[in-house]
Amino acid sequence: MLTEKGLWTRLRTRLIFTGPTLFAFATVMIIPFLYGIYLTFTNWDGIAIDQNFVGWDNYIGVFKDTVFWKSFGMTLEYVFITVVLTNAVAFLLAYAVTRGMKAQGWFRAGFFLPNLVGGIVLGFIWQFIFNQVLVFAGQKMNLTLFSTSWLADPDKAFWALIVVTVWQYAGYMMVIYIAGLMNVPKDVMEAASIDGASNRKMLARIALPLMVPSFIVCIFLSLQRGFMVYDLNVSLTSGGPFKSTEMVSMHVYEQAFLARDYGLGQAEAFVLFILVAAITLLQVYFSKKLEVEA
Repeated sequence: MLTEKGLWTRLRTRLIFTGPTLFAFATVMIIPFLYGIYLTFTNWDGIAIDQNFVGWDNYIGVFKDTVFWKSFGMTLEYVFITVVLTNAVAFLLAYAVTRGMKAQGWFRAGFFLPNLVGGIVLGFIWQFIFNQVLVFAGQKMNLTLFSTSWLADPDKAFWALIVVTVWQYAGYMMVIYIAGLMNVPKDVMEAASIDGASNRKMLARIALPLMVPSFIVCIFLSLQRGFMVYDLNVSLTSGGPFKSTEMVSMHVYEQAFLARDYGLGQAEAFVLFILVAAITLLQVYFSKKLEVEA
């Protein structure tokens, strides 16, 4: 049984190793988060010294802000499409580069490379591609789809954002799926092969069920990145044309820092946090029920 001196020594030792990390986490995450919740009950404009208490007015304003909910609805559509396409492309790439093809290591590196490019830089690169490269190719080859810039069309600009998002994140998710495929027990696959199961059946009935943890992680990350998209949104489309691609994170930023209604912007950010947390927790909860053991 530990004495009082022993308990103090253990506590001091833990504080020496974990204290700086806990202090940094509290300073960077916990305190700003709690302060942000406090600001949702004020009318602060982000500049003035005074912060007048307004109660629940900002939260009422969130539900009255039709632009916020329009942006959130558009973001839901964007998230759904990008989650499906990103994970489908990532899994197909992972499956292709784990089949023993030549130079598969180079292919893995190449597919992962877009994830290393920052969202701002990536947006400007693809802005040049959509405005110059594809338009030039479309006009030269009489391709109606690319004869005009996608970024100038309200309908096509949304899909341009999706294309770039999938291109950026598919390689990252591919790495997770590769790990999942490599961890499928080889003896189970060999036994199924001996029993006469085709590659398609082994994939559908053995590999995929055993890879549920990989799918949970990838879908969770895809959801989180989809809802929080901002840098790519700003650099590629700037929310245009005519706010047809203004995602909810961009709207919250504009509400807080451009409209200088920090209380309402912070309230919208907190409501967004609650909604995203609820969606991701439900996704993890229901996905966990699909897990099987080898």
